[in-house]
Amino acid sequence: MKREELAAEIGSGRYESDVIVIGGGATGLGVAVDAASRGYRVLLLEQDDFSKGTSSRSTKLVHGGVRYLAQGDVKLVIEALRERGRMRRNAPHLVRDMRFIIGNYKWWERSFYTIGLTCYDLLAGKLGLGRSLPLSSSRITREIPGLKRDGLMGGVVYHDGQFDDSRMAISLAQTAFDYGGVCLNYVRVDGLEKDGSGRVCGVRAVDLLNGRDFTVRSRVVVNATGVFIDDVMGMDSRQANKKVRPSQGVHLVVDRKFLGGDSALMIPKTRDGRVLFGVPWHDKVVLGTTDTPLNQASLEPCALEEEVDFILDQAGQYLAMQPKRSDVLSVFAGLRPLAAPTKGEGQKTKEISRSHKIYQSDSGLLTITGGKWTTYREMAEEVVDRAIGIGGLERRACVTADMKLHGYAVQDPESGWDYVYGSDREQLRLLEQADATNKELLHPDYTFRVSHVLWAVREEMAQTVEDVLARRVRALFLDARAAIEMAPRVAAILASELGKSNEWVNEQVTTFNRLAKCYLI
Repeated sequence: MKREELAAEIGSGRYESDVIVIGGGATGLGVAVDAASRGYRVLLLEQDDFSKGTSSRSTKLVHGGVRYLAQGDVKLVIEALRERGRMRRNAPHLVRDMRFIIGNYKWWERSFYTIGLTCYDLLAGKLGLGRSLPLSSSRITREIPGLKRDGLMGGVVYHDGQFDDSRMAISLAQTAFDYGGVCLNYVRVDGLEKDGSGRVCGVRAVDLLNGRDFTVRSRVVVNATGVFIDDVMGMDSRQANKKVRPSQGVHLVVDRKFLGGDSALMIPKTRDGRVLFGVPWHDKVVLGTTDTPLNQASLEPCALEEEVDFILDQAGQYLAMQPKRSDVLSVFAGLRPLAAPTKGEGQKTKEISRSHKIYQSDSGLLTITGGKWTTYREMAEEVVDRAIGIGGLERRACVTADMKLHGYAVQDPESGWDYVYGSDREQLRLLEQADATNKELLHPDYTFRVSHVLWAVREEMAQTVEDVLARRVRALFLDARAAIEMAPRVAAILASELGKSNEWVNEQVTTFNRLAKCYLI
């Protein structure tokens, strides 16, 4: 994925595609993979970096949604459980089976949750990850030593998936490229091209790295911009109704000592009626999430003070060591692009269905919103099926249900960072064998190395310090202070690779440090 070469080809004015996808998050990348793997010419354009927004800020779960089952949304749960199994099968280097523990502090809870979670297992069918079982209090405390023991009467274990979201996004971009698709970051779509009959037939865009404007024609245009879909729909029609309802979810990252084991904690009901998770992730623990409705969307939302306090308070009611603000290594916020509720649906964000919705405008613009990471593949399949009819494309069957993603590798669970590269790990080893300095650590407390930065810029289209430290390696999300310390070294490596000046290095470090402050309490 050589960005400069690809951008030159796309901006030449001679490139035409079958499908243009606007938006480089989970949904847009999924559409690009689906279309490319069916043999269509596909171009994806992202205004920032791949998964910059919501898709890098999840709870790191590949799950059916226990809460949605409790709400009676059985159809969504079945769909998500099926897709969970496929993600685990198609990307085993990124998706792992994880044991989730529900501690029970009332006499009736163990039987109640065991029955409910057994139904959850049955809905997964052959794609299930493991059986839900009741556990004794002693077994629970062995699995999660950090769980509060006072009043603990036992618990239940169930299985769901855990993954790294932005690494999955990069794997999807690479998979699309493997099948002949083109995905470009830092290209902003400023307008839609229409033919004489008013049908959308392409886009007008600008490459934000060099300022060049260009137009690309396409038989179909897909709007997969998440919380920004209304902006793109406004390019098509000023009268378009709002289709998205943003909801902010906040997560805190703390040391793994607060759980103490390898299993995750699920708190089934917080005081706002949501569930709260404590999930082991890259040798840390992610606590979250919140559900705060917002009126405006932002590429870089910041956590509200009350959201941080809420998570700390609710986690502290179940953990032996109550985490304090000073224990938080990083805090990140993401905006869910919830499909705006129709008449008769719940209006509170926790009541709005996580099902996706697809809209086709009179001009042929195809828009998708809602959904969740776990169902990205099925959403993409539906979108491409619709796009075939809109663009008059040759009908070809979807092949992604059983398709291995880039980096596919069956490997033993391990700590450290390198497992996320799957089959590309050997290429990283070759980089380090070629030059011993490539083995050097970026920070003494973490396993991120110079080779990871080189790989990010050479093979994964990283263009900035933020791209590297936030999404190619996850330093900003794991430990914001450590990421700030890594920034100068990363900027220097990028400058050498991209041919940038010392002034650019200083600007990158300053910009990243300003951003990182939003991840600190």
